[in-house]
Amino acid sequence: MTDSAPIHVNTAPMRMIQYAPAKVRMDKNADGNVHLSADMALQAYDPSLARLFRAAVEATPERVFLAERAGDGWRKLTYEAARRHVDGLASGLLARGLSPDRPVLILSGNSIEHALLMLAGYTAGVPVAAISVAYSLQSQDHGKLKHIHAHLTPGLVYVADTGAFAKALAALPDDAEILAGNEGARGARVTRFEDLAASVPGPVLDLALAAIGADTVAKFLFTSGSTGLPKGVINTHGMLTANQQMLAQIWPFLAERPPVLVDWLPWSHTFGANHNFNLVMRHRGTLWIDNGRPLPQLIGESVRNLSQISPTIYFNVPAGYAALIPFLERDEALARSFFRDLRLIFYAGAALPQDLWTRLEAVAVKTTGQRIPMTSSWGTTETSPLATAAHFPIDRAGIIGVPAPGVEIKLVPAGGKCEVRVRGPNVTPGYWKRPDLTAAAFDADGFYKPGDAVRLADEGDASKGLVFDGRLAEDFKLTTGTWVHAGALRVGVLAAASPALVDAIVAGADRDFVALLAWLNVAGCQKLVGDGAPKSTAELARHPAVRAHVGAALRGWNAAHAGSSQRVARVLLLLDAPSIDANEITDKGYVNQRLALEHRCADVERLFAAMPHDDITVI
Repeated sequence: MTDSAPIHVNTAPMRMIQYAPAKVRMDKNADGNVHLSADMALQAYDPSLARLFRAAVEATPERVFLAERAGDGWRKLTYEAARRHVDGLASGLLARGLSPDRPVLILSGNSIEHALLMLAGYTAGVPVAAISVAYSLQSQDHGKLKHIHAHLTPGLVYVADTGAFAKALAALPDDAEILAGNEGARGARVTRFEDLAASVPGPVLDLALAAIGADTVAKFLFTSGSTGLPKGVINTHGMLTANQQMLAQIWPFLAERPPVLVDWLPWSHTFGANHNFNLVMRHRGTLWIDNGRPLPQLIGESVRNLSQISPTIYFNVPAGYAALIPFLERDEALARSFFRDLRLIFYAGAALPQDLWTRLEAVAVKTTGQRIPMTSSWGTTETSPLATAAHFPIDRAGIIGVPAPGVEIKLVPAGGKCEVRVRGPNVTPGYWKRPDLTAAAFDADGFYKPGDAVRLADEGDASKGLVFDGRLAEDFKLTTGTWVHAGALRVGVLAAASPALVDAIVAGADRDFVALLAWLNVAGCQKLVGDGAPKSTAELARHPAVRAHVGAALRGWNAAHAGSSQRVARVLLLLDAPSIDANEITDKGYVNQRLALEHRCADVERLFAAMPHDDITVI
């Protein structure tokens, strides 16, 4: 995506929602740094997630809080019923003497039991750590899982079923109690979830609840480190409650009706857990747990859920919208259900190709006669995650908004770009048991340094927001000395090649030209092939129609982008999926460009060979 790229402007009326005014203070220092902050002050907030939950119970005890699939129907739990389970579980955690040095490790994915255990940890003041399910069920060596276990020394490990997680549990030391919903495989050290939930609350629970403050550790969330090994980000209660207060202030429409979410985003990541789950709890809404995924074999489940439940806000990553949009475009009943109550479409986690934006807008107008507001924000696991938000109308992808109330943004010149740094009550105190990583992550003024670049959408008016400008570590130079801004190039070519590609790795550091390693959008390629017979990824990657489409699309891209830093000379369509073990991708769909390039060094060499192999498309 470039600033000169043409934008189709849809003139249909917009479904209206109320945003807070986006007013920004901007100061330029003599050292060239720019400081931005919201004109709106952050209001007081309760520094305890447990008390936020209890406030929701007291206000709306009979409202459905959580729901998940149970056959053809739904299993539902009200706020009051959830509290009874949470208090029992919290009492059981306290009886075991769990603490930050012996926290709760959650290996299973999103579920009602997972939510209750997470809330129990908040209530008892015992940190929880939800771990990517892929580390247990998809990994072949369980290397990341073993690293996390050794780093945290958990006192309790939860799995939904000991049978499904038998290999993962066998890879871990036999030194922690196992908590399980079902015993698919028998084990001497297994406690049943229902037995822990039957613990009787007493005065100890009240004392623990009263002792929780802003600095109490609520959870550890693990992100990929520079070596590929996960690092544990400390998330305090105050970080997370401050972040929810920021959201409440910039989205006043949340007070008009309780939010309804249909959400798959994993609670092992900050987007699904800290942003979405806590938003539902803070505003006393209902979360319908979607057990689908933006994968060919699982997207149908998300479609089934969205055909039955109409969300008021829909959150997803770009890969999720890419998987969902073909169904919305061809299934009118699904589109009617999806858009009926929808007030806001939100994306984050990666840059959204403009092509997806335009298609979502078009199907909304076709279905409702209105555009649905679309927006985004920016942040990281270390910022709870919200740091900036576009709480004003935007008409294209890329805008990440303005600083949230209470957040300070520093823009530091870096290699022709502006590095963004963050300070505020939503920022982590550091990495668990890693003072070296903590020291390296902050500058002398206490600003967190995520390694991302941004720029002002309008140099003369900071209230128009910031534009995400890629990760600094992903940019590289060609042999000519020309910088390639990989993030913007990746988004642009994905849109140009729609619907054939779902993601790509941009290669070319210290080379004469730019080339791509690209993963296929199976559904989109199947449509291009058009004979109706399902084909494997390998068959599609070699199919003449797919290769011809990608080649023609990139030739069109090159015709509109004359500079060597934006032209793509070659592309290799990959036959496999991104690797979890190699840390190429997270389970929410974000590709780590640097580590993927390292893992696929042989493919990179083939891309740049003097005589390219016949599976390389030369543009």
